[in-house]
Amino acid sequence: MSTERPKTITFVIPCYNSAAYMDACVESILGGGRDIEIVIVDDGSTKDDTAEKADEWAAAHPDIIKVIHQENAGHGGAVMAGLRAASGVYFKVVDSDDWLDRTARDLLLAKLRGFIAGDNLVDLVVTNYVYEHVQTGSQKVIRYRGALPTNKIIGWDEVGVFGPGQNILMHAATFRTQVLRDSGVVLPNHTFYVDNIFVYVPLPYVKTLHYLPVNLYRYFIGREDQSVNETVMIGRLDQQMRITKIMVDAYVLPDEIPSKRLARYMEGYLALIIAASSMFAMIRGDAEAMRMRKEMWANLYAKDVRMARRLGRHPLVLGTNLKSEAGRKTSIFLYRIAQRLYRFN
Repeated sequence: MSTERPKTITFVIPCYNSAAYMDACVESILGGGRDIEIVIVDDGSTKDDTAEKADEWAAAHPDIIKVIHQENAGHGGAVMAGLRAASGVYFKVVDSDDWLDRTARDLLLAKLRGFIAGDNLVDLVVTNYVYEHVQTGSQKVIRYRGALPTNKIIGWDEVGVFGPGQNILMHAATFRTQVLRDSGVVLPNHTFYVDNIFVYVPLPYVKTLHYLPVNLYRYFIGREDQSVNETVMIGRLDQQMRITKIMVDAYVLPDEIPSKRLARYMEGYLALIIAASSMFAMIRGDAEAMRMRKEMWANLYAKDVRMARRLGRHPLVLGTNLKSEAGRKTSIFLYRIAQRLYRFN
């Protein structure tokens, strides 16, 4: 019988033609100790030496790093491959153009080791993340003070109100691996923006949370081809709508969720995704975009009429649901103001 202790955490790094920046990502994770696991997923890279770099890293650190080479499946397919291979008690995704702060990394690892040693496995650990705006050299830290008490294990009934920009995104989330597996979360292949599914579908399976207020994840903003670039997102509106449909289908109606605060949080997150999908459709403005927007609302009403009406009245959605051309222009104007204030996209 093996007495080998499981890895504390698996970090998955999806890589697609990432040779120019993946080394910095890997280096930011290494040094955390021998009880971590790094899974580099080479997602069918063909335009550079990503595959060779991944193998070199694994050869240099065989007890820590493993590599998966697969045909291109997109970000979601790479994350799912990493989840299948993960042996860590906890699980975190770090995109290959992003990195971790080393001091914050060590504090997170110490916290996770304490949970494991005390046989008190928290389902979801939340940490801060930082938008690193390469063009301006500025930073924006996303914190959860006010929404989550710090350094305390809590249930959903103890969470506060999440403010604008405080949704728990993939960058902030470290899940217990078994929670992800129990939730049955599946990320579709060849689809962008699957990180919203990753942090949304498992929520009803999360019973305990812990907020560690350290600036762990550094999220690179500024590449022209980046998936969160507004022009790119509008061009991929069909994929954004696909993600919205999956989240609507995954939404658990409030009557079926024991915690009203979890239900409120899930509804607010879904409202944000619906508002974003509507807004990008309005900015694009063509007949096909309007058809997709109409289909999105039809799917909402098919899911549950009460839910659709409630979401339609949500403050985030109201401003994106104006019917007239003047209303459309007003919505876009307000969106541009919010964009400057919060520095997204």
